[in-house]
Amino acid sequence: MKLALFDFDGTITTHDSYREFLRFIVGTRKLILGSLLLSPWLLGYKIGLIKNYHAKQVVTSWFLKGMSKEAFETKAAEFVQKKLNSMIRPAAMKKILWHYQQSHRIIVVSASFEDYLAVWCRQHQLEVIGTCLEWQNDQLTGNFATPNCYGPEKVRRIKQKLNPEDYEEVFAYGDTRGDYEMLEMADHKGYRIF
Repeated sequence: MKLALFDFDGTITTHDSYREFLRFIVGTRKLILGSLLLSPWLLGYKIGLIKNYHAKQVVTSWFLKGMSKEAFETKAAEFVQKKLNSMIRPAAMKKILWHYQQSHRIIVVSASFEDYLAVWCRQHQLEVIGTCLEWQNDQLTGNFATPNCYGPEKVRRIKQKLNPEDYEEVFAYGDTRGDYEMLEMADHKGYRIF
């Protein structure tokens, strides 16, 4: 058995889906206003004073806290159909298809929310590991149910799901420093290349 691990944002897609997802959910106007109000956090992240996880948590909470599960799921399905599918790199889909034809196990491993990536992954018969949102009484709390699936957390979550030693070969594809650890565990590494 062989395993193929794909980062999502910037690897399968042409650019980051998190920001596009927020824009789709709340609209451009509210996204701009929220970005201005949250600019100290965003600037702190950009210059390295605030960790990725903390900045993402604050932004997510500000925009999504209190949203109902039904509304979220409806918007997630619409986002995949109307926006996300147009962001997919043809070269990435070609490589995914190749792995699929070889009967490899394929898992998308992303810092983006598993809650909307699962919709896209189901369409393509792919497994997904991502950052999970926290729900309480069918409403978003604004918190994460799991640590942000980035860097070493990607490897931890992969190993939580499976034993890489069970696979004769591991392929991994990524495009940022958040993918380095996942790439290091692979026999075949695709960094910004398929």
